[in-house]
Amino acid sequence: MTTKIADFAQELFHAEENRKEISPLTERDPSLTVEDAYQIQLETVKLKNEKGKTVIGKKVGLTSVAMQKMLNVDEPDYGHLFDDMKIESGSTIDTAEMIAPRVEAEIGFMLNEDLVGPHVTYLDVLLATEYVVPTLEIIDSRIADWKIKLIDTVADNGSSAKVVIGDRKTTPENTDLRTAGMALYKNDELMATGSGAAALGHPAEAIAWLANKLHEYGITLKKGELILPGALSAAMNVEAGNYVKADFGPLGSVSVTFK
Repeated sequence: MTTKIADFAQELFHAEENRKEISPLTERDPSLTVEDAYQIQLETVKLKNEKGKTVIGKKVGLTSVAMQKMLNVDEPDYGHLFDDMKIESGSTIDTAEMIAPRVEAEIGFMLNEDLVGPHVTYLDVLLATEYVVPTLEIIDSRIADWKIKLIDTVADNGSSAKVVIGDRKTTPENTDLRTAGMALYKNDELMATGSGAAALGHPAEAIAWLANKLHEYGITLKKGELILPGALSAAMNVEAGNYVKADFGPLGSVSVTFK
Protein backbone atom coordinates (compact mmCIF):
# COMPACT_ATOMS: atom_id res chain seq x y z
CA MET A 1 0.00 0.00 0.00
CA THR A 2 1.31 3.42 -0.94
CA THR A 3 1.58 6.36 1.43
CA LYS A 4 -0.88 8.23 -0.82
CA ILE A 5 -3.59 5.60 -0.29
CA ALA A 6 -2.99 5.43 3.45
CA ASP A 7 -3.08 9.23 3.79
CA PHE A 8 -6.32 9.63 1.83
CA ALA A 9 -7.92 6.81 3.84
CA GLN A 10 -7.01 8.52 7.11
CA GLU A 11 -8.33 11.83 5.81
CA LEU A 12 -11.68 10.36 4.77
CA PHE A 13 -11.98 8.39 8.01
CA HIS A 14 -11.47 11.51 10.12
CA ALA A 15 -13.75 13.59 7.86
CA GLU A 16 -16.59 11.15 8.56
CA GLU A 17 -15.79 10.94 12.28
CA ASN A 18 -15.69 14.73 12.64
CA ARG A 19 -18.35 15.56 10.02
CA LYS A 20 -15.93 17.83 8.18
CA GLU A 21 -15.91 18.21 4.41
CA ILE A 22 -12.72 17.78 2.43
CA SER A 23 -11.86 18.86 -1.09
CA PRO A 24 -12.22 16.30 -3.90
CA LEU A 25 -9.39 13.78 -4.09
CA THR A 26 -9.50 13.88 -7.88
CA GLU A 27 -8.76 17.62 -7.89
CA ARG A 28 -5.76 17.20 -5.62
CA ASP A 29 -4.37 14.13 -7.37
CA PRO A 30 -5.57 13.68 -10.96
CA SER A 31 -3.42 10.53 -11.24
CA LEU A 32 -5.75 8.57 -8.93
CA THR A 33 -7.36 5.53 -10.57
CA VAL A 34 -10.54 3.63 -9.73
CA GLU A 35 -8.29 0.84 -8.45
CA ASP A 36 -6.61 3.32 -6.10
CA ALA A 37 -10.03 4.43 -4.91
CA TYR A 38 -11.08 0.90 -4.02
CA GLN A 39 -7.82 0.43 -2.11
CA ILE A 40 -8.51 3.66 -0.21
CA GLN A 41 -11.98 2.38 0.66
CA LEU A 42 -10.64 -0.97 1.86
CA GLU A 43 -8.11 0.83 4.03
CA THR A 44 -10.88 2.92 5.64
CA VAL A 45 -12.75 -0.33 6.31
CA LYS A 46 -9.70 -1.56 8.24
CA LEU A 47 -9.61 1.68 10.22
CA LYS A 48 -13.29 1.27 11.14
CA ASN A 49 -12.77 -2.37 12.08
CA GLU A 50 -9.96 -1.28 14.41
CA LYS A 51 -12.47 1.10 16.06
CA GLY A 52 -14.75 -1.86 16.77
CA LYS A 53 -17.19 -1.37 13.89
CA THR A 54 -18.47 -4.52 12.16
CA VAL A 55 -19.41 -4.97 8.51
CA ILE A 56 -23.07 -6.05 8.23
CA GLY A 57 -23.41 -5.85 4.48
CA LYS A 58 -22.52 -4.04 1.29
CA LYS A 59 -24.15 -1.65 -1.13
CA VAL A 60 -24.07 -1.09 -4.83
CA GLY A 61 -24.43 2.51 -5.93
CA LEU A 62 -24.95 4.32 -9.20
CA THR A 63 -26.91 1.45 -10.75
CA SER A 64 -29.74 3.61 -12.06
CA VAL A 65 -29.50 5.85 -15.11
CA ALA A 66 -30.89 8.66 -12.94
CA MET A 67 -28.04 8.42 -10.43
CA GLN A 68 -25.37 7.96 -13.11
CA LYS A 69 -26.58 11.12 -14.86
CA MET A 70 -26.76 13.01 -11.56
CA LEU A 71 -23.09 12.30 -10.86
CA ASN A 72 -21.90 12.09 -14.49
CA VAL A 73 -20.57 8.52 -14.27
CA ASP A 74 -21.16 5.46 -16.43
CA GLU A 75 -20.58 2.52 -14.08
CA PRO A 76 -21.71 1.42 -10.61
CA ASP A 77 -19.69 1.66 -7.42
CA TYR A 78 -19.90 -0.12 -4.09
CA GLY A 79 -19.40 0.45 -0.39
CA HIS A 80 -19.51 -1.32 2.97
CA LEU A 81 -22.34 -1.15 5.50
CA PHE A 82 -21.44 -1.14 9.21
CA ASP A 83 -23.39 -2.01 12.33
CA ASP A 84 -23.55 1.62 13.47
CA MET A 85 -25.31 2.59 10.21
CA LYS A 86 -28.36 0.37 10.82
CA ILE A 87 -31.59 2.21 11.70
CA GLU A 88 -35.06 0.76 12.33
CA SER A 89 -38.00 2.01 10.27
CA GLY A 90 -39.91 4.76 12.04
CA SER A 91 -36.81 6.10 13.80
CA THR A 92 -35.63 9.68 14.02
CA ILE A 93 -32.17 10.66 12.77
CA ASP A 94 -30.25 13.76 13.78
CA THR A 95 -29.05 15.60 10.66
CA ALA A 96 -26.17 16.97 12.77
CA GLU A 97 -24.64 13.47 12.53
CA MET A 98 -24.08 14.04 8.80
CA ILE A 99 -22.81 16.70 6.39
CA ALA A 100 -25.25 16.89 3.45
CA PRO A 101 -27.55 13.85 3.55
CA ARG A 102 -29.61 12.54 0.67
CA VAL A 103 -32.05 9.62 0.61
CA GLU A 104 -32.50 6.74 -1.83
CA ALA A 105 -35.15 3.99 -1.80
CA GLU A 106 -33.91 0.46 -2.45
CA ILE A 107 -34.93 -3.20 -2.23
CA GLY A 108 -32.56 -4.78 0.28
CA PHE A 109 -31.49 -8.43 -0.04
CA MET A 110 -30.68 -10.62 2.97
CA LEU A 111 -28.44 -13.51 1.96
CA ASN A 112 -28.68 -17.05 3.31
CA GLU A 113 -25.68 -18.25 1.28
CA ASP A 114 -22.31 -16.81 0.32
CA LEU A 115 -21.98 -15.43 -3.20
CA VAL A 116 -18.51 -15.95 -4.65
CA GLY A 117 -17.52 -14.41 -8.01
CA PRO A 118 -16.46 -14.21 -10.76
CA HIS A 119 -19.37 -15.98 -12.49
CA VAL A 120 -22.36 -15.10 -10.32
CA THR A 121 -25.66 -14.59 -12.21
CA TYR A 122 -28.85 -12.90 -11.09
CA LEU A 123 -30.41 -16.37 -10.70
CA ASP A 124 -27.61 -17.29 -8.28
CA VAL A 125 -28.46 -14.15 -6.32
CA LEU A 126 -32.16 -15.02 -6.11
CA LEU A 127 -31.37 -18.57 -4.97
CA ALA A 128 -29.01 -17.22 -2.29
CA THR A 129 -31.57 -14.68 -0.97
CA GLU A 130 -33.47 -15.47 2.22
CA TYR A 131 -35.76 -12.46 1.83
CA VAL A 132 -35.99 -8.93 0.47
CA VAL A 133 -36.88 -5.92 2.60
CA PRO A 134 -37.77 -2.26 1.88
CA THR A 135 -34.90 0.08 2.74
CA LEU A 136 -33.92 3.72 2.67
CA GLU A 137 -30.24 4.33 2.17
CA ILE A 138 -29.08 7.66 3.54
CA ILE A 139 -26.03 8.73 1.62
CA ASP A 140 -23.67 11.51 2.61
CA SER A 141 -20.52 12.80 0.98
CA ARG A 142 -17.44 13.71 2.91
CA ILE A 143 -16.35 15.47 -0.29
CA ALA A 144 -17.35 19.15 -0.17
CA ASP A 145 -20.59 20.11 -1.95
CA TRP A 146 -21.00 16.64 -3.50
CA LYS A 147 -18.39 17.63 -6.12
CA ILE A 148 -17.58 14.00 -6.75
CA LYS A 149 -16.39 11.88 -9.60
CA LEU A 150 -16.53 8.08 -9.54
CA ILE A 151 -13.08 7.89 -7.91
CA ASP A 152 -14.11 10.27 -5.12
CA THR A 153 -17.26 8.38 -4.17
CA VAL A 154 -15.57 4.97 -4.36
CA ALA A 155 -12.81 6.16 -2.03
CA ASP A 156 -15.49 7.61 0.27
CA ASN A 157 -17.14 4.17 0.80
CA GLY A 158 -19.75 4.81 -1.86
CA SER A 159 -20.94 7.88 0.08
CA SER A 160 -22.57 5.55 2.63
CA ALA A 161 -24.03 6.94 5.86
CA LYS A 162 -27.10 5.08 7.21
CA VAL A 163 -29.54 2.37 6.16
CA VAL A 164 -33.14 2.34 7.39
CA ILE A 165 -34.65 -1.15 7.29
CA GLY A 166 -38.36 -1.92 6.95
CA ASP A 167 -40.22 -4.62 8.83
CA ARG A 168 -41.79 -6.70 6.07
CA LYS A 169 -39.74 -9.62 4.78
CA THR A 170 -40.68 -11.13 1.42
CA THR A 171 -39.20 -14.25 -0.14
CA PRO A 172 -38.17 -13.65 -3.75
CA GLU A 173 -40.08 -16.67 -5.09
CA ASN A 174 -43.19 -15.67 -7.03
CA THR A 175 -42.20 -12.00 -6.77
CA ASP A 176 -41.20 -10.09 -9.89
CA LEU A 177 -38.60 -7.74 -8.44
CA ARG A 178 -37.99 -6.24 -11.86
CA THR A 179 -41.48 -4.71 -11.98
CA ALA A 180 -41.80 -4.10 -8.22
CA GLY A 181 -42.86 -0.48 -7.82
CA MET A 182 -41.70 2.21 -5.40
CA ALA A 183 -43.16 5.59 -4.47
CA LEU A 184 -40.95 7.98 -2.50
CA TYR A 185 -42.54 10.69 -0.35
CA LYS A 186 -41.18 13.68 1.56
CA ASN A 187 -43.56 15.25 4.08
CA ASP A 188 -46.35 13.20 2.43
CA GLU A 189 -45.66 14.74 -1.00
CA LEU A 190 -44.82 12.31 -3.78
CA MET A 191 -41.28 13.10 -4.92
CA ALA A 192 -40.27 10.15 -7.12
CA THR A 193 -41.36 6.78 -8.42
CA GLY A 194 -39.37 3.84 -9.69
CA SER A 195 -39.23 0.09 -10.12
CA GLY A 196 -36.75 -2.69 -9.52
CA ALA A 197 -35.68 -2.53 -13.16
CA ALA A 198 -33.98 0.81 -12.44
CA ALA A 199 -31.12 -1.11 -10.81
CA LEU A 200 -29.28 -2.55 -13.84
CA GLY A 201 -32.51 -4.00 -15.23
CA HIS A 202 -33.14 -6.16 -12.13
CA PRO A 203 -31.89 -5.59 -8.57
CA ALA A 204 -30.45 -9.12 -8.48
CA GLU A 205 -28.34 -8.20 -11.55
CA ALA A 206 -26.80 -5.37 -9.54
CA ILE A 207 -25.89 -7.76 -6.73
CA ALA A 208 -24.42 -10.23 -9.22
CA TRP A 209 -22.29 -7.35 -10.58
CA LEU A 210 -21.11 -6.65 -7.03
CA ALA A 211 -20.24 -10.28 -6.26
CA ASN A 212 -18.18 -10.47 -9.44
CA LYS A 213 -16.52 -7.09 -8.87
CA LEU A 214 -15.54 -7.99 -5.30
CA HIS A 215 -13.90 -11.18 -6.52
CA GLU A 216 -11.15 -8.94 -7.93
CA TYR A 217 -10.31 -7.98 -4.33
CA GLY A 218 -10.67 -11.42 -2.75
CA ILE A 219 -13.96 -10.41 -1.08
CA THR A 220 -17.22 -12.38 -1.08
CA LEU A 221 -20.80 -11.51 -0.23
CA LYS A 222 -21.52 -13.50 2.92
CA LYS A 223 -24.48 -15.35 4.38
CA GLY A 224 -26.29 -13.05 6.82
CA GLU A 225 -25.24 -9.85 5.04
CA LEU A 226 -27.67 -7.17 3.87
CA ILE A 227 -26.94 -6.16 0.29
CA LEU A 228 -28.37 -2.98 -1.25
CA PRO A 229 -28.61 -3.12 -5.06
CA GLY A 230 -28.91 0.59 -5.78
CA ALA A 231 -31.49 3.34 -5.88
CA LEU A 232 -34.73 3.06 -7.84
CA SER A 233 -34.80 6.82 -8.48
CA ALA A 234 -32.50 9.82 -8.12
CA ALA A 235 -31.34 10.66 -4.60
CA MET A 236 -33.44 13.22 -2.71
CA ASN A 237 -32.03 16.02 -0.55
CA VAL A 238 -33.28 16.07 3.04
CA GLU A 239 -32.98 18.41 5.99
CA ALA A 240 -34.14 18.71 9.59
CA GLY A 241 -37.93 18.53 9.85
CA ASN A 242 -38.40 16.18 6.88
CA TYR A 243 -40.38 12.94 7.10
CA VAL A 244 -39.46 10.45 4.39
CA LYS A 245 -41.36 7.31 3.41
CA ALA A 246 -40.89 4.80 0.61
CA ASP A 247 -43.86 2.62 -0.27
CA PHE A 248 -43.04 -0.57 -2.16
CA GLY A 249 -46.63 -1.84 -2.36
CA PRO A 250 -46.79 -5.57 -1.56
CA LEU A 251 -43.16 -5.50 -0.38
CA GLY A 252 -44.03 -3.07 2.41
CA SER A 253 -42.86 0.40 3.35
CA VAL A 254 -40.08 2.09 5.30
CA SER A 255 -39.88 5.54 6.87
CA VAL A 256 -37.62 7.88 8.83
CA THR A 257 -37.83 11.36 10.33
CA PHE A 258 -34.98 13.88 10.30
CA LYS A 259 -34.47 16.34 13.12
